[in-house]
Amino acid sequence: MLQITPQMRVLVAIEAVDGRKGIDGLARLCRQVLAEDPFSGTVFLFRNRKHTSIRALVFDGQGFWICQKRLSQGRFKWWPTGKDGATLEVHQVQMLLAAGDPNTKCAPVWRKVTPQS
Repeated sequence: MLQITPQMRVLVAIEAVDGRKGIDGLARLCRQVLAEDPFSGTVFLFRNRKHTSIRALVFDGQGFWICQKRLSQGRFKWWPTGKDGATLEVHQVQMLLAAGDPNTKCAPVWRKVTPQS
């Protein structure tokens, strides 16, 4: 499990990335496009072109974690604009992942997942 703590720095890549990129490809984007060290412990967020998936890349001191959230319906409506990466606070990341918008005051009620028998 990856826990994003309030002390962690979170950078958001503005441009969409190819969803086939793995750890090495995303780390290369951190260096070349964002001009940041992927080994710094910063959480880097990327989205795909369709706005249906967000990926997080972070180095924990031993190795890289890569996590993905893909929506089953709809799209992530919010994403920063501009030339460089944007910085988010941890609570904004939690709202982005839960509600699709970091400016949301509270997360929506999720539908219950019923176990398959």
